[in-house]
Amino acid sequence: MYNTVVFDMDGVLFDTERLCQDSWLAVADENGLPDMDKIFPRCIGLNANDSRQIVMGAYGEDFDYEGFRQRASEWFWDYIEKNGLPLKPGTGEILAWLKENGWRIGLASSTRRTTVMNHLEQAGISEYFSVVVTGDMVEHSKPRPDIYLMACKELGAEPGQAYAIEDSPNGIRSAHAAGMTPLMVPDMIAPDEEMVRLSSRIFKDLLEVLNFLKAKS
Repeated sequence: MYNTVVFDMDGVLFDTERLCQDSWLAVADENGLPDMDKIFPRCIGLNANDSRQIVMGAYGEDFDYEGFRQRASEWFWDYIEKNGLPLKPGTGEILAWLKENGWRIGLASSTRRTTVMNHLEQAGISEYFSVVVTGDMVEHSKPRPDIYLMACKELGAEPGQAYAIEDSPNGIRSAHAAGMTPLMVPDMIAPDEEMVRLSSRIFKDLLEVLNFLKAKS
C-alpha cells in the first residue's frame, strides 16, 4: 500500500518553470546571446552544477555564468515581487488531502535550498512537507536518482512504495531510476515515447492526480 508522495517543485507545485525561462531569455536578449530558447529546455530539472556545464558548453569557458544567473535571478524575483508566486491548479487541494489522510509528503527539487524554502514559505505550504531535499544537497541532481533516493530515505519509505510527481523528462528519469512510481504532469515539455514508457501515468493537472490517489486509497 502506497502512503508516500514526493513532489518536484518548479513546474509541478508552482508555475515557475515558465517564469524561469522568461528570465533566462530576457537576460540572454539583453546580452545578445543566441539560442537560449534551445539551451534552457536542456537545463529543466537540473541543479546549478549540471546546468552550468550545459551553458558553458554552449557559450565557452570564458562565459560569465555566475553573472548571467545573478541577473536572471534578479529579473525572476522582481517579477514575483510585483506579481506574486503563481501556484499550479490543484496544489492546495492535493497537499491538504494527503496531510489529512496521513500520507508522508516530501519534496525533491533541483533548485537550491534557500530558493525552495523561500517559495514554500511565501506560498504558505511549507508545513505540508516533512522532508525537503534540494539540488545543493547532492553532487548530481536529476536525471540521476540521488535526490529521490535521499528523499525516500529521510521519509523512511521504500522507493518501490512511493509516488514521485514530476513535470520534466529529467525528473521522470530520476524517479524511475530510483525505483519509484513516476506520475507525470507535463508542464513545458510534452511527453514523448520515452516519457510514456517511464511514467506510470500521465495527468493533465494535480486535480487529476488527486482523484487518482483517492481512487487508489
